[in-house]
Amino acid sequence: MSDECLVCRAPLEYLESDEMMECSICGRQERSKTRCVNGHYVCNECHVEGMDSIVSLCLNERSKNPVEILDEMMALPFCHMHGPEHHVMVGAALLTAFRNSGGDINLEEALKEIISRGKSVPGGACGFWGACGAGISSGMFVSIISKSTPLTGKSFGLSHKMTASSLSKIGEIGGPRCCKRDSYLSILSAIDFVRENFAVEMEAPKVICRHSQKNNQCIGRRCPFSKVNNVNEDMFLCSA
Repeated sequence: MSDECLVCRAPLEYLESDEMMECSICGRQERSKTRCVNGHYVCNECHVEGMDSIVSLCLNERSKNPVEILDEMMALPFCHMHGPEHHVMVGAALLTAFRNSGGDINLEEALKEIISRGKSVPGGACGFWGACGAGISSGMFVSIISKSTPLTGKSFGLSHKMTASSLSKIGEIGGPRCCKRDSYLSILSAIDFVRENFAVEMEAPKVICRHSQKNNQCIGRRCPFSKVNNVNEDMFLCSA
């Protein structure tokens, strides 16, 4: 199993209230509830260092399957088992598959926007905000493709409905968190949502999750993607 602190590999702990933390890598100070049991803190910027590499990956990607694209991003060195990078990657994978499936967007500009928006959602939002960043990322995706703003009508509603759909799926399972599981759930929700509301068909073949052995909090058989719980070929499968 993987340890979780990026500095010393010790387990993380979550505090009852925000404290001023100093990043053990860059020295940046910011308020957070999260640190490792040895007192190390890694800021969001350091946690996602190297994430801009997804832009070139996505611009050169031709797959119509957002899960396949997401898995390619998850294999890059910057991506950890858990972390705020997932708050960007879900939306980036969806934007790329949407474009490749016939969606009319400027992908390069859309990717810059999802990175800017996704990076503003901090790690731990799932537990502290009641809104997983992966689910929020799917709503950001719909907001971008529908050109939603606080003053628009239909697109405003669609982006909220997308986020609500993803969060509902995540909430049905409960915790503890798994950034991989929540990312897959959000993408599954978005594939159906886009088909129904934008008439764009993205691909979603069966996928086997290979991350459970890296997750100290894997819920095993309680996970709806657990291999032992699934016989439906259309479901995501987990190696747990």
